[in-house]
Amino acid sequence: MNARTSFGAVLVLSTIFAVFPARAERLIVSVSNHRVTVTPNYSGEELVLFGSVEKDASTPASRTNYDLVVTVSGPRADMVTRRKERKFGIWINTDYRQFLKVPTYLALFSNRPFDAIASPEVQRRQQLGLNNVLLTQRVGPDYADVVPNDPFRSAFVRLRSEHGLYREATSAVTFLTPTLFRTGIPLPAEVPIGTYDVEIKLFSNGALVTRTESAFEIVKVGFEQFVATTARQNGFIYGLFTAFMALMTGWMASIVFRKD
Repeated sequence: MNARTSFGAVLVLSTIFAVFPARAERLIVSVSNHRVTVTPNYSGEELVLFGSVEKDASTPASRTNYDLVVTVSGPRADMVTRRKERKFGIWINTDYRQFLKVPTYLALFSNRPFDAIASPEVQRRQQLGLNNVLLTQRVGPDYADVVPNDPFRSAFVRLRSEHGLYREATSAVTFLTPTLFRTGIPLPAEVPIGTYDVEIKLFSNGALVTRTESAFEIVKVGFEQFVATTARQNGFIYGLFTAFMALMTGWMASIVFRKD
C-alpha cells in the first residue's frame, strides 16, 4: 500500500467517524404491547413505554442529567382541512388546504418543557413539539410546511387534538432513576389502524446524545376486520353484499311497518 492509498483510507475513515460519531450511551426500550387489537367494543387504552440509558467507559463522568423526548406517529395519509363561512344565512365551504402524507396519530412526550431541553434551533431541527413537526401541505402548485400560526395548520392540529389524535405533554416522561424511564402512550377509541413508529431521543445539556426506535401495530379483529378486508381485496363482492343487505333491510322494514 503506497502513501497515497494510505492517506485515502485514513481520509475515508475520518469522514465515516465524522458522519457517525461514537456514542457513549445507548437506549434500551420496549413497549408493553406490540400488537393492539380493536374489537367492536374497543374504547381505547394506554400502552407503556419503558427503558434505560446504558453508559459505557467513554461516557463523560460529568454527564448525569438527561432529557428524553418520545415521538409516536401513526400511519400516514392525505387529509383536508376546510374553511367555512356564513353566507346568505348558511355555512358553506369557501377554501381548503390539503395535508400530504401526515401522521393520522401524533404524540410528543418529554420529561421537561421543550424550551428547557434544547434551543429553538435544535427544537426545529429535531421537530420537538407540535409546532415544529413538519406537516406538508399543497399550497397551489407547490408543496411546503408553513409557519405554525397558519390558520389552516392551526385548525388541522386543533381538530386532531380535540379527538385525542394529536397531543403533546411535557411532563409525561418520568425518570424512575437517573437512567430508568417510563411514559404512557394513550390510544383513544378513534385510533387509526396500522403501524405506529416510536422514536426516542436522548438529550443532555441541550444536545442530542443518541436516539432509538420502536414500533407497535393496531389491528382490527372480528366482523369489522372481515368487512374491511373484503372491501379492500374483493370490492365487487363487497358491493354486491352491501346492495343485498340494503335490499334485505328495506324488505324487513316494509314488513314491520306494513299497515294491514
